[in-house]
Amino acid sequence: MENPEQRDQDKTLICDPTQINATQENEKIIEWEDFGHELARLWSLTSALKEANEKKLNLQEKLQYFIQVKTESLTRLNELEEMRERLVARKVMMGNMSTRCKVATEDAKKQEKMLSAELRSWLVAGTSLSVARKRLQESNRTLNEKRGYIKLKNMQRKLRARQQYMISQVSLLYPVKSLVGPAQEEELESYPSSSRLGNSSVSKPINCRTLTILGLHLTMRPFTKMSFFTDKKEVQKSATALGYVAHAVSLIASYLQVPLRYPLRLGGSCSYVNDNVPPAGPTTLDLSWKTPFSATVKPVEFPLFLKGQDTTRAAYAIFLLSKDIEQLLNFIGEDSLGPRHLVANLKELLRSVQSSEFIDTS
Repeated sequence: MENPEQRDQDKTLICDPTQINATQENEKIIEWEDFGHELARLWSLTSALKEANEKKLNLQEKLQYFIQVKTESLTRLNELEEMRERLVARKVMMGNMSTRCKVATEDAKKQEKMLSAELRSWLVAGTSLSVARKRLQESNRTLNEKRGYIKLKNMQRKLRARQQYMISQVSLLYPVKSLVGPAQEEELESYPSSSRLGNSSVSKPINCRTLTILGLHLTMRPFTKMSFFTDKKEVQKSATALGYVAHAVSLIASYLQVPLRYPLRLGGSCSYVNDNVPPAGPTTLDLSWKTPFSATVKPVEFPLFLKGQDTTRAAYAIFLLSKDIEQLLNFIGEDSLGPRHLVANLKELLRSVQSSEFIDTS
């Protein structure tokens, strides 16, 4: 079979006028005898041309393949060149980054050193702050204690002022006065006394027979020399005065919140003083009991009046009442004038409580 390209080429050769003219000029007359030989030669030439064309096509395909391979290789080379350039750029960038990383590392080391120094300073500051906080807490605690102490002192002053006011009402209820003349009375200003502050006031000597409570004079004569001729009115006045003193002492003890060593049973002119004594103990004025007290022992009552009573028991009741007044004097820091000065001790108690030193003392 002939190749279509060869046919087209033959048609082109035949149809081309120049070639036709050249062919006509080169026409050769062949004899019949030589026609077979020429036809064989033409056929061999045609076969050789066909083989040449086939080789040409093969070479063209190979050449096309080689061109394609070359093109691909050039493309790959270009890509490789671009990749090399990128690699070089990456190397440069990595170098720059390495340099920056080294600089950043050095800066980080410097900052780490600075931070470590600051951290040490902060630790020292924290330690100092904790110490300062502890000192502040101690100062606050001390300040609170001082404030509490000041508050307590103020409350004590208010309490003592209230007690002073209440006891002043007692002094108005049962005024203790001194008889100056037959029909004249005046307030007793001061008595010799000593306080825990070391102050003492000196005035005229004490005369217990000149003192009155609520206008009644207390005399000890009936309690020492009781006879048939003793004035009954004087005995009644003394019992009433003792009732006034007992009531005043009871009120003052309750206002000062002092439990009396010898409790009182108030009954006006028929009041009593209680004393815890052993069942078989003596009832004399001797207080040095050697027998221990018992919780089941009932207190013994001693009368502060003489009507129908023993004079010894009544005198002992007055002694116990005087001891109660002495207990109150000692509570406020004053000394007693003695057990015989009953009304004088009461007057000293009222005067001491109503003085300005009573509020200031703690």
